[in-house]
Order: sequence, then C-alpha cells, then structure tokens
Amino acid sequence: MPRPLQYGPESSCAVGVVIQFPSLPRNTAFIATREAGVLGVSIQPVWGTTRFMKIHEYQAKELLASFGVPVPENVLIHEAGQAAEAYRRLIGSDSGGVVAVKAQIHAGGRGKGGGVKIVQSAAEAEKIAGEILGMSLVTHQTGPEGQLVRKVIVEKGCQIESELYVGLALDRQIGMPALMASQEGGVEIEEVAAKSPEKILKEAVDPRFGLQGFQARRLALGLGIDKKLLNKAAALIQRLAKAYVECDCSIAEINPLVTTKDGQVLALDAKINFDDNALYRHPKLVEYRDLDEEDPAEVQASKFDLSYIKLDGNIGCMVNGAGLAMATMDIIKLHGSEPANFLDVGGGATREKVTEAFKLLLGDSKTQAVLVNIFGGIMRCDVIAQGIVEAIQSVQLNVPLVVRLEGTNVDQGKKILAESGLSVIAADDMDDAARKVVEAAGRAS
Repeated sequence: MPRPLQYGPESSCAVGVVIQFPSLPRNTAFIATREAGVLGVSIQPVWGTTRFMKIHEYQAKELLASFGVPVPENVLIHEAGQAAEAYRRLIGSDSGGVVAVKAQIHAGGRGKGGGVKIVQSAAEAEKIAGEILGMSLVTHQTGPEGQLVRKVIVEKGCQIESELYVGLALDRQIGMPALMASQEGGVEIEEVAAKSPEKILKEAVDPRFGLQGFQARRLALGLGIDKKLLNKAAALIQRLAKAYVECDCSIAEINPLVTTKDGQVLALDAKINFDDNALYRHPKLVEYRDLDEEDPAEVQASKFDLSYIKLDGNIGCMVNGAGLAMATMDIIKLHGSEPANFLDVGGGATREKVTEAFKLLLGDSKTQAVLVNIFGGIMRCDVIAQGIVEAIQSVQLNVPLVVRLEGTNVDQGKKILAESGLSVIAADDMDDAARKVVEAAGRAS
C-alpha cells in the first residue's frame, strides 16, 4: 500500500503554481512519482479521489498475453508442495532446467528483498517456495513492516541476451500517454530518469490512433535491438501500448523486456495499474483486485466511497475536500505533530458516510486525538455534526475530539454538537483547531 513518504521537493498543480506538500505520501490520492515524475515533469496532484488499482505480476502477464505480448511460461502456486510439480511441468523432468521462483506482492524490489530466486531442480523449487511463502517480504516500497507473501509463481528461465525497459504513463504536459524506452532495463526507471535522462526515449501515443508502426520501430532501433528481432520488438511495443489504452491503465511497464539468445523478445517482468475511475468499464479487470494486498481500513473506506489513506502520525483527520485536507495535514505538522491519515469525506457525504469515516479514525490504535475540519459548501455542517453524534454513539470515543465547522448551516451544526452531551473541543479557525488538537494529543499520550 502507499508509503508514508514525502513529495519532494516541489509539486506543480494544474494551473502551474508551484506548491510544496510536505505531509503527503506518494501513491495516495495524487499522481505518484511512478506515474508522472518518471516522465521528467513535475508531479501534479489530481484534485479528488483518483486511485490506482494494482495487480500482481502474473496477472499483468496474463493480461498482456491476451494482447499478444510474449511472456515466459509460468505456474501460480499457493503451497510449497506445488512447486516441484510446477517445475516438472515447465522443464519436463526433475532437474536440468532453470526456473525462477518469484514472490507475488504489490511492491517492487522483490529480488533485492529475497523474493526472487533461481533454482535448477524440482526439489530446490519446493524448498525455495517454502522459504518465500509466508515470509514478510521487505522492499523499498513495502516499508519496514514488509508484506506477507501468499502466492508465488514458478517461471521458466531463458538465456538473456539483453535487458531493456518499456513503459507507458500519462504525460500531463502533452495531454496524452507517453511510451518510454531505455537500454537500462532491470533497474528502477526513476534512477535512470534522475541520473541519465538522456537514456530515456519517448514517443507520444495519441489514443485515437494508438502507437504507430513507425514510432514502435523508431523506439526499437533506439534501443539497439538486433535487426533480426526488430519487427518482433516493434510488434510487442505496439501491443503494450494497445493494452494501456484499451484497459484504461495508469501505468503499464515491462521491466525488463529481454531479448534472448534463441531469438525471442519477452516480457520478463510486468507491472500494470488501473485508474479506478474507469473500472466501471472493465468488470473483468475488477476481478484481478487482491484485497489481501490492501490495507483493511482502506478497503472498508472504498466501500463507502471515502478517500482514505492511513499514515504514521497520531492526529486523526476528517475533512471535506482534498485541498482542505492537505492544508489541514500541513498545519498539524506546523504545530509539531503528524497526521494519522488522509480522509476526505467528499462534498456529498451522507450521515452514513460520516459515521463510517469516524469509525475508521477511531479504529486506528495510533490515533491520540481527532480533528474534524469542515467547510460547508456543498457539504452541510449539520449533516457532519449529526454524523459525529451517531458515530460516537456506536463507537466508544476514547480520545479528545476537536471540531471546527464553518459554512452552510454552521449554527445548526454547532447546536447539534452542543446539545449532544459529547465532550467536544470547539475551534474558531484552522490554526486554533490545529493548536488545540496537538495540545490535546499531548495530554492524552
């Protein structure tokens, strides 16, 4: 799930104003480095609840194969005892061939974390699968707690001649997808973009026409692919672009794309994310969603269309509107504390949504105080107030609660809270609210 790291150092909003967002995580409700920064442009927030559904490597390869992209043969397993049979199925004997045992989690850097191993016998495959299954795999994208490995693939090996990179993401400067390619395959493309941006080739992909043949061949030539494999490589690149557009992907990359000594061009590893806002058009893609890989609180939030991201701080936040939520998180940091979450209840929240949002906040054991910061425009303050009362009636309130209401029906909202009998700390403005909630958390710790 999203890592509680900071944007840095600058992010550019849609109107071109440079703003710093020191408290926001990457890969949250905003365009992540992987999605935009790799294009060599500044990261641009998406105002709203844009999210990206991730899928596993084996699922990405299955999808790409349906578009005609060549992938190595692999077998998905959930138990170590299945690995030996998978090896025999791929190699045809108990030994004598090379396969890879690869952990399947929603994070990169699996190889460096010990989640990818090369084996040369059925017995070794079973042994290694047993070591990987059930481990908490720690990578640079999982955080120190790691991610539990519940499944692995056993994949047939190949004789690699060269490792390359190809991938697509949305380039907001040109207003369309861009296909990137590099000879620096098998490494993080962000590193290449930062250290050697000249090594990244780029072609714009007009979604009306798709990636054209001449563009694909130009990229293949730029990658230094042998002329005998040029047509194969160009065809693969075009099919990747087709998959990206037709499946409404937010990112689709093959890293590494390999050429082999026996003349093949293969997607050795693949990563695909989808824009949640387009999933209504792809019901079969929704079946790829693996809830085990997502934070349970975020899964619960998604059921009520709440934009919720769990962070590592101690101040729970419930806010309406992404901009106000960001400002609230930043002012909490300004007063010396850390937000425990990003939670936007939206402009049309019902009492039910507000109640569920409150349950999420109080369900986080790290939360030492809660700040409700509402500016009532579309959202009415009395609805929020009633939601707070109902939530606390169903969930025991054991931390201080600071509420700042302003806007539509604010007097009715304050009256509901005052007559509820709840222990609520009222705040006059954002600065007052942040100061009071930080002080309350300090007293409660």
